[in-house]
Amino acid sequence: MLADSDTRWKWGALTAHRIAPDHRLDGFLLRGRATPTARQLDEVGVRADSLREVTTAGFLRAVTGEPYDVVVLACVGGAVQAMLHGLARATSGSGGAGRNAAGEAAGAAAAPGTAPAPGTAPAPGTAPAPGTAPAPAPGTVTAPEPPRRRPVVVTGYVGVVYEKLADGLLLRHGADVVLANSRHDAERFRAVYAGVRAGTQSVVEAALPFLGGETYREPAPGERPYTVCFAVQPSVPDNRAGRDHLLRRAAGHARLHPDREVLIKLRSKPGEHTTHIEELPYQKLVARLPGGLPANCRLVYGHMGEVLDRTDLLVTVSSTAALEALHRGIPTAVLTDLGIREALGNHHFLGSGCLASWDELDAGHRPEPDRSWLARQGVAADGHYEHAFDAARERIAELLARPALPPIAPYYTTATAPGYLPGILTRYGLDTRGEPTGSGADDTAAGGVRQAVRGAVRDAARGAYRHGVQRVAPVIRRLGEL
Repeated sequence: MLADSDTRWKWGALTAHRIAPDHRLDGFLLRGRATPTARQLDEVGVRADSLREVTTAGFLRAVTGEPYDVVVLACVGGAVQAMLHGLARATSGSGGAGRNAAGEAAGAAAAPGTAPAPGTAPAPGTAPAPGTAPAPAPGTVTAPEPPRRRPVVVTGYVGVVYEKLADGLLLRHGADVVLANSRHDAERFRAVYAGVRAGTQSVVEAALPFLGGETYREPAPGERPYTVCFAVQPSVPDNRAGRDHLLRRAAGHARLHPDREVLIKLRSKPGEHTTHIEELPYQKLVARLPGGLPANCRLVYGHMGEVLDRTDLLVTVSSTAALEALHRGIPTAVLTDLGIREALGNHHFLGSGCLASWDELDAGHRPEPDRSWLARQGVAADGHYEHAFDAARERIAELLARPALPPIAPYYTTATAPGYLPGILTRYGLDTRGEPTGSGADDTAAGGVRQAVRGAVRDAARGAYRHGVQRVAPVIRRLGEL
């Protein structure tokens, strides 16, 4: 499983466990701006049997060099598109069961992949150790290795899809399975693919893989304080005024209700990155809050599910945490204080019955969700969730039972998007044929010392890049607004 941020790691790893329980999980973290830290991975609470950080070229070598049955791509759309083109190049030539070109370059010999019996769960991004063949005697001619299967490729979205629907979906086209987190999303996904005359058979309805937990039970008098959790987001709202407003209102709610506990649930610590850039972390805004936070209001980190275990009212702008809370039957408020706007993502909750303002919450309002809306969003806690991934497992088993998989054929090619695709591939170190360019192309030929030096240089460059993105760029932008 490949992920490029903490939230996508959470979605990808849990999806892998849902579609193939009790199988080995090999995790790959795509090196970049939002590569999660060890603390972020620990907070997510999902473990892999192995874990390593890779470049695009490194991931393609690893995946095509081992007999993986299934690969889950939990990445931004551009990265998914790059991996699809790279895999298409590496496995072309035999109807999707082509030789591993990158493995040949490295001199690796991989055991042929085998399909499990129909109905059995495949292994997500996993493989036994590849077999090794004895070196041929000098002067002998060896038969070429038989073609090996390519893995089934699975991808999807980590949460609510409220922006870049067409762009993100078309960048994911070419995967064998594009998971939709609800019936609502499945219908939209198929409409987009049908609208460009692309195949829709890859779209499979499932659900968010991290829903679960105990059904909400209101605490008995004196059992514990009534707890309000404000789940913040790194990029919504994206301006100082909006974030200051929400912080002041959360603190004000705590002052107005001294018998309640108000938790401000943070996604990351300063300096860490998530899927979206957080230029104005709430930790810094709290330090400038007049009077500070009241005694019954505090910042918290940790696993969202554990925080929800003690939450009586979940408040957010448009976080996926709202769906987690609704699934458990926890009263949930989606804030309208800053308007109901596409840029905020809270327009997704129109018709949910959850839209409310801090003024209404201060006055004691408890939103009541619309049951039909919940059902369409795949979050109704009515017992159906246990079977939410049955269709995905059946689709994957059917694909793996085939003698050979069809070639990977993304919608975007140099014919359909000649002014767009090359830039996407270049960003991830590939040319238009899907082959690694620059330093990634000859990593396999580099010696141990050379690799160590390159690794040190790359780590230093990555650190400088992250510092520029997280620290310098926000300051420059704010100075430009003066």
